[in-house]
Amino acid sequence: MKKIRLILLALTLLAFNFQYAQTSDDDQEDDSAKETGSVSDQFEYLAKKSGNYRAAGIRYEVVKVTSFDKLRENVADTLSLINKKTAELKATISESEKTIISLNDKLSETSNNLTAVTEEKDSISFFGILISKSTYNAILWTLIAGLLLLLLFFIYRFRNSNILTQEAKTNLSELEVEYEEHRRRALEREQKISRQYQDEINKNKKAK
Repeated sequence: MKKIRLILLALTLLAFNFQYAQTSDDDQEDDSAKETGSVSDQFEYLAKKSGNYRAAGIRYEVVKVTSFDKLRENVADTLSLINKKTAELKATISESEKTIISLNDKLSETSNNLTAVTEEKDSISFFGILISKSTYNAILWTLIAGLLLLLLFFIYRFRNSNILTQEAKTNLSELEVEYEEHRRRALEREQKISRQYQDEINKNKKAK
């Protein structure tokens, strides 16, 4: 009977030690959650560990001052970390905005330079004036067409003058032929008249 009591006592002690060890482990896990968990976990821990009572029909929660102070400290640290992160994010956003503004300025400058280069590429300096290639081509072809028309006009005038010159030469040649023919005839008439005159003189001499 004594042995049975000793065995029961030993089993009771073992069960108590096991329950105590499990409770300690749970407390350590809860303490770990209290120390390192999220704010929500810490509130749940505080609610779990708090006692409660009713007075005048109103339920009150009783928490340990140390647990409350620890929660407040953790909340303050969390808020401080959030504020720090917010400040860092604001600084990052500000730097990003500056970078975006700088990139927009560079993009605008590059766009303006590209527009200027494109205009310069599509333009030609004509007598010191920068004009578009289409306008330059129009002026150039107008000048070429004008010069061509002027050349055709001079060719026409030259051919016309050449024709007139040839006609004048032909007329002059014909006139020279007519003049020679007229001179020849006049000379023949003159010789004939001279012979007739000489014959009359000879007749007069014989008559005397």
